[in-house]
Amino acid sequence: MTHQGGCHCGAVRYEVSGDPQHVALCHCSDCRKSSGAPMVAWAAFTEEQFKLIEGDPVKFNSTGSATRSFCPKCVAGLDYRNAEFPPAIFDLQLAMPDDPDALPPGAHIQTAERLGWMNSAHSLPEFERFPG
Repeated sequence: MTHQGGCHCGAVRYEVSGDPQHVALCHCSDCRKSSGAPMVAWAAFTEEQFKLIEGDPVKFNSTGSATRSFCPKCVAGLDYRNAEFPPAIFDLQLAMPDDPDALPPGAHIQTAERLGWMNSAHSLPEFERFPG
């Protein structure tokens, strides 16, 4: 299976082939700070499965051996790489594929760092659009 995706403005486009190693929602503080969100959804692939089609992402060393890539124009987060984490991982932000529903998360990870209010977020009122 092949998935294509890209950033918000379209300046960076990529393709991944094959199945991900895992798909998860990460609650670590590093992910929260880099995204501005309470958690980030990731799909883990190998470097060999990834192909950059268009653009030149900016890289940021976020924590020692970890590097995050962003679009230089819209600053959308794209991926996370850590060659020292066994096994070496290459994670794509899961909201970036053209069809994010094709890769549903199978787990929550780094829950030791989860924000306390996320434990009850599923019980909040829901609105299909902005509340009236």
